This record gives sequence, C-alpha cells and structure tokens, in this order.
Amino acid sequence: MALSTVNTNAAESHLHCSTFALRYVRTALPRFKMSEQSIPKEAAYQIINDELMLDGNPRLNLASFVTMWMEPECDKLIQSSINKNYVDMDEYPVTTELQNRCVNMIAHLFNASIGDDETAVGVGTVGSLEAIMLAGLAFKRKWQNKMKAAGKPYDKPNIVTGANVQVCWEKFARYFKVELKEGYYVMDPEKAAEMVDENTICVAAILGSTLNGEFEDIKMLNDLLTAKNAETGWDTPIHVDAASGGFIAPFIYPELEWDFRLPLVKSINVSGHKYGLVYAGVGWVIWRSKEDLPDELIFHINYLGADQPTFTPNFSKGTVTFV
Repeated sequence: MALSTVNTNAAESHLHCSTFALRYVRTALPRFKMSEQSIPKEAAYQIINDELMLDGNPRLNLASFVTMWMEPECDKLIQSSINKNYVDMDEYPVTTELQNRCVNMIAHLFNASIGDDETAVGVGTVGSLEAIMLAGLAFKRKWQNKMKAAGKPYDKPNIVTGANVQVCWEKFARYFKVELKEGYYVMDPEKAAEMVDENTICVAAILGSTLNGEFEDIKMLNDLLTAKNAETGWDTPIHVDAASGGFIAPFIYPELEWDFRLPLVKSINVSGHKYGLVYAGVGWVIWRSKEDLPDELIFHINYLGADQPTFTPNFSKGTVTFV
C-alpha cells in the first residue's frame, strides 16, 4: 500500500512553473504531524528556506563564540566530504590520516613529549563539550581503578574548578555523577589546592575564561599540587580547558608554562571554531601519554572492515567536524 500520494497534475509538476504558484506553497502544511500527501522537492525547499530567513544573519552574530565565515575552498571541501562517516577508518583512510595529522600538530604545539616519528594520543571532537566529556571520563575511570586497587570507596568523585567554568563542565558533572567543587570566580591556585582531597579526580584549570578571557595560573597550580601530592601520597592531576586560549597562548605568550611542560597536566582540550575561518563543530582533546587514557574506554570494532579503535560518544560522525 502506498504511504503517500503525489499530485500528478502536469501543470503543477512542470519544471519551469513558478514554485510560489503551486498549491503546496499557498496551502498551510501541518506543523507537528506528517502530511498525508507528499509535496515536490522544489516546494519543500522553498518553504523551509523562507522560514529560515527569519533567523539572524550569522555574519552579524558576535555572541556565539564561533566563526561565521570560511574561505570558499573550505566550503567546497566540506561539501565534498559531508557524506563521509569518518569513524569508518578502513573506508576513509585518508580522512583518518588528516585527523591524525591535526592531533599530532596540536600535541607538538602544546609541547607534548613525543618524538617526530611518534604518534600523539588524542581525538577530534565536535567542539570542547565532547572533548571535556572524554577527558573527564578518562580521569574518573583512572581514579576509580586506583581506589578499587587500594580497597577504598570510589563512589564520590569530585573535580575542583573555578566558578568561571563553561557549562560543559557542569554537564559532565551532572551526567556522570561527579561533584563539582567550584572556587572563586577565577581560580585561586592556593584555594584550589586546599579544596583537593583524596576523591578529586582532577583539577580543571581554564586557559581563557569564557567570561573575560583571563588565563588562570596553571604553573602555580602545578607547583602547589606537586607539593600536596608529595605530602599526602596522592597523585591529583590537572586538566587544562584551553577552549578559548589554546590557539592564542603558544603564539602570543610562548614562554608561558601552562601545557604539557608542566608534569601534572595530563590532558588538554581546545576548540578550533573560536579562532577564525572555521565553522562551529571543531575541537580536539589531547592526552599527555597512552597511560593517561585507560584502555578499557577504547572500543575495538571490526564490522566496518578492519579492527578500528574508537573513543567517542558518537559512532557516526561527519568529516566536517575536523575539516
């Protein structure tokens, strides 16, 4: 049985008749239910396109922390790759290689201790939200494993942050049942170190506050935590949320120590779409070493061709997330 009926009136379906003269455009369509009848693609396009005209102009939007314009060549690359599911590494090996190059470039930029022929540990994400989720899960699982091995409770993990963290951290804390211990508006390293306890899975420092662009003193935080770890026997690590500063500090303040030059910095996230000439939906998370990413979080799948390791909440992901 046919699921829908199509108008076959030649006068209305002829390719060069006016779209606005079609009865489909002149008659209101149901808003919240599927229509009983289909409509021509031209009419569907025109209706949706006209509704979208009520949106704001992206080029005039200065408030959403993303870039609104890219070079035409970038648009062409995106359009030619938009139908690729790049988690299928066996089918799209060149796409995978391009992502790996991005991860390694960023790892070197952040002073990771890897040789020229070594592969960095990291993954492309849909912005820093996904990156923070992945980094937070790695810290939580590593802390849980440590507490289990010591025969201690592992049901009350916490993260120490400043009160200026982006909503990404609040989402992680709520979704994955981690207490968020927020300090001052901008993190005071001494107060943050005082808030750390045995259940702290990491201290999240901000390089470029969403609210005022301020860099927190990650070097001082590293030194204070190093001393506290030596005193207590803990090994509390640091994650750097460099979403808004990771592509600024290395070029403007190259001597500033905030990245993998500091021993306790175990992972860093960064957004691509905050810096210019990149549309929204581009980010990365980089780990210091393989030891900082528990193997149990990595899935190995083989039904797309060959064995493929993956660490991402989304199994299907468009190539445009890192182009």
